Amino acid sequence: MNILYLLHDRLQIAFMLFMIIIGIWGCFLFFTGRSITGDFWGALVIGEGLVIVEAIVGILLYIGGARPQRDIFHILYAAVAVISIPATFAFTRGRDNRFEALIYGLLGFFLMGISIRTRTTALFAM
Repeated sequence: MNILYLLHDRLQIAFMLFMIIIGIWGCFLFFTGRSITGDFWGALVIGEGLVIVEAIVGILLYIGGARPQRDIFHILYAAVAVISIPATFAFTRGRDNRFEALIYGLLGFFLMGISIRTRTTALFAM
């Protein structure tokens, strides 16, 4: 179980840092008048993959008996993190102009905040 805790923790840190980069990148694209590039789409896919793997590890921890102290909030924040990028893609209908770059940039900062909030509810009790 300790390796799963460590993996879950490190994936959370990686996701948080990755979302800061997405936020800065998306805002940079907007303020320089550029549209979303293939590299940015790829980064969003990697970010989604990170949070999905983190969620799977979290589910394995939960099945193994580990419970966050405020489990309902932890699970809620995790669910928001998992569905936010696909929901934003559906909302923007896959467009790639500069205004969508701003939306994804702000989403990156939002998910960074969600990631931090999830961490504060994550003190596991066995």
